[in-house]
Amino acid sequence: MTDLDILKKNTAKISVLSNLSLIVMKFIAGFVTGSFSIISEALHSATDLLAAYIAYFAVKKSAKCADKDHPFGHGKYEDFSGLIEGVLINIAAIYIIFEAGRKIIMQEHAIMNIDIAAGVMLFSVIVNIFVSQNLFRVAKKTGSIALYADGEHLRVDVYTSLGVALGMLLIKFTGIHILDSLIALIVAVMISHTGMGICKKAVGNLLDEGLPESDVQEIREIVNSLKNEGVYDVSKIRTRTSGPRKNIELVVYVKGSMTVKESHDICNKIEARLRARFNQVDTMIHIEPK
Repeated sequence: MTDLDILKKNTAKISVLSNLSLIVMKFIAGFVTGSFSIISEALHSATDLLAAYIAYFAVKKSAKCADKDHPFGHGKYEDFSGLIEGVLINIAAIYIIFEAGRKIIMQEHAIMNIDIAAGVMLFSVIVNIFVSQNLFRVAKKTGSIALYADGEHLRVDVYTSLGVALGMLLIKFTGIHILDSLIALIVAVMISHTGMGICKKAVGNLLDEGLPESDVQEIREIVNSLKNEGVYDVSKIRTRTSGPRKNIELVVYVKGSMTVKESHDICNKIEARLRARFNQVDTMIHIEPK
């Protein structure tokens, strides 16, 4: 296991522990205050906990080396975990919409101890800001979609928790208790938007969607930077993402008079530069004389 794999694993552990603590606090606050928007936040955090555990499992599995059954490695575990996380977010959003709608229709809006509710939500905001920023930092460094998805969960949690806290204060000063269920609906919409985005990204990777055009252009520029060493052109650039790793295939045209060793050295230079730019890369280069 590499240093990056250990970093991903430890980051996922921190997310699991913080989510577990916040779930307990939110459920207690929700039942004490009678606020459904806080209970919806607790449910949201429960999906965050499950997502964090899935991310922890995924980064452990994706760190395994390629084997006989998985010759291209285990990176797709992270993509699959991202899809599961996105689906879980949307399930939570549907439940919250259903319950909030029912409470509005039935006019069930009793709330007590609003100060406790607001305090718990603000504490949740502070904790999740720190944890989510750490997840994004490590996800960017390692290319982990599992940690990225987990970070997105918590970033939404920051906004929704802040919204619930402000809603509690509005209820305190206005006495309009229906705001509790309306806030829960807003929370559900924000959760669903994030879930759909995560699903789209994960499905794209699972279906071997290519890298963004900007990345493909960078690959082309990296190869063309070696023109003074015998490279003429590059074509048939094919890319895909597998968990934290990027797979790049390309055809490079070189001088027909090059020896096998010279063309091999060119390939090594291209691979080194691609690795420096994209971090975790698997490259396949086909040399064509020109």
